[in-house]
Amino acid sequence: MSRARASIVRNATNTSLPSPLSQWERGRIGLFDSGVGGLSVWRAVTRELPDYDLVYFADQKYCPYGSRPPQEIRALSSRIAKFLIEQNCRVIVVACNTASAAALYFLRETFPDVSFVGMEPAVKPAASATRSGKIAVLATRGTLDGELFGNTREEFAREIQLFTVYPTDWVERVERGDIDSPETFSSVRAVIQPLLDAGVDEIALGCTHYPFLAPLIEKIADGRATILDPSDAVAKQTVRVVAARDLSSSRSATQTFYTSGDVSEFTRVSRKLLPAQDAQFNFSPL
Repeated sequence: MSRARASIVRNATNTSLPSPLSQWERGRIGLFDSGVGGLSVWRAVTRELPDYDLVYFADQKYCPYGSRPPQEIRALSSRIAKFLIEQNCRVIVVACNTASAAALYFLRETFPDVSFVGMEPAVKPAASATRSGKIAVLATRGTLDGELFGNTREEFAREIQLFTVYPTDWVERVERGDIDSPETFSSVRAVIQPLLDAGVDEIALGCTHYPFLAPLIEKIADGRATILDPSDAVAKQTVRVVAARDLSSSRSATQTFYTSGDVSEFTRVSRKLLPAQDAQFNFSPL
């Protein structure tokens, strides 16, 4: 199959109404992840900012990021940031917890003229809401071992019991679009049931792939635990940053997607994860 980069473009609203500013003058919002997981953040951002030009990059050639060393993740993230800046992105959402943990501070230092928004596991709201005094964070090794999570844990979870779990196959399952099979349900139950049995009542999703498994998690939890997805909080922070950067909206806003991996597979899985997406698929070389 082709390993070319895919570009998926659609008009967000009625294109019959002209934009007062060109796309270059308006500026764009970029998002990136190691794969399709960041589409959970893209979904939340588009709800908040439907009339802004968005560019999404899925680095599927190197997915998953979770087991890669921080130095490599910083290099990969820097390469993607440069690409997004070339696409006139003035605000970039690091829609990947592992990349946020390894590269967010580095990106802000390297590209001071660009505003970066990062992901952080919802430890603070989980710690505030728990009644049992037991919370869980589900994340990759890269996130759990990162300085960002360590600082958050130290600040907000010192007086409660915090369980950290690395689901070994969830990212790969979401990348395949395997979000509702009996095998995936069994994999999710194997992670969630022991946490429920231990009395955990707040479960924070610390990887952007995991919200696509939230329906299964909620079914297994059956009201015994609250599932915390930080995507909405990140989207609201993006709104604040966009306002501060004075980006302009447009009734002819576009949304463009790229992958460094397999174009046809990216298209298939994206359409499954976001079934309401009405997109025209265009291809460009690496």
